Amino acid sequence: MTAASRGNLAGDPARPARLRVNPIACSGHGLCAELLPELISLDEWGYPFIAGQPVPPGLARQARRAVTDCPALALRLEPAQKERRAGAQ
Repeated sequence: MTAASRGNLAGDPARPARLRVNPIACSGHGLCAELLPELISLDEWGYPFIAGQPVPPGLARQARRAVTDCPALALRLEPAQKERRAGAQ
């Protein structure tokens, strides 16, 4: 699996992104939380809990490293969706 297919948005660091974890692939190593404690916390079993907020530009480099260093390849960066207003179509 290539970095691009894992959602590593390294080619465009200014592009807003969100972290996502594949709970089936995740083995609970906890490396992601060590590398990016500002956005990733661990539950009582050591599995990551990721807030749904976009990755701040100042943490983009650390987020990309957490994605590439994940031993289970369970973490990815996806383009952040713009928030839709209630009632907007």
